[in-house]
Amino acid sequence: MSKIKKKFDDLRLENKKALIPFITAGFPNNNICQSIINKLPPMGADIIEIGMPFSDPMAEGPIIQTSSKLSIDRGHTMMKTFELVKDFRRIDTNTPIVLMGYYNPIYRFGTDKFLQNCRELGVDGLIIVDLPPEHDDELCINAKELDIDFIRLVTPTTNQDRLKIILNNSSGFLYYVSITGITGTKKPEIGPLKESLDFVREFTHLPIAVGFGIKTPKQVNLINEFSDAVVVGSALVNTILNALENDESDEFIINEALGFISNMKTN
Repeated sequence: MSKIKKKFDDLRLENKKALIPFITAGFPNNNICQSIINKLPPMGADIIEIGMPFSDPMAEGPIIQTSSKLSIDRGHTMMKTFELVKDFRRIDTNTPIVLMGYYNPIYRFGTDKFLQNCRELGVDGLIIVDLPPEHDDELCINAKELDIDFIRLVTPTTNQDRLKIILNNSSGFLYYVSITGITGTKKPEIGPLKESLDFVREFTHLPIAVGFGIKTPKQVNLINEFSDAVVVGSALVNTILNALENDESDEFIINEALGFISNMKTN
């Protein structure tokens, strides 16, 4: 059983929902990023999503784009992303880690080398935004052979036929994009969102995590009524950006980020 499946099974037994924070690897620098990641589970994080920086993150809004650019400008590399995971695994072997990003950096790094590092260092799942099911042979099939979950995105415009294709080879959980467009720019409409998740559940027993545009504990509470998890990304990254712009200390930035996630844990 994968760590991700076990996490959702355990939470279901407790009638709880997962909180999944997202942070860009190496943002705002490696030391702060590592400190935040290492301390997320005690603040309520059930699964941690780490973004692999990329120069052209097409699905991301300006907040995540800015964090990715800052990380790259400061010399962050794929290997440094794996070092974040390796360091975290020294203190926590149970909390699932998911890497999210785009295929280009993986291809340049080497797909076999990438998957081997994932396997050896303790990555539990992958979300590759621009790698559709038609290209499962590029990464997905090999990842699953190494017991690494391959997590797919489902959007409000996904129809029944497309959903069935997406579900093939999907594992871990489904990531439901609550809005159309880029991350962090709108807020989800609860009524249509619930209807959409009810539709998706007709075709799968996988847990469903809702992400994009979630910024407040109130939104988390509302969405948790019908989802299995909530992903909080842009709002967390923006909290860090605001502290950076105010020239706050490293300790202040870390505490602000952790405090934000603690407030988002509502069950």
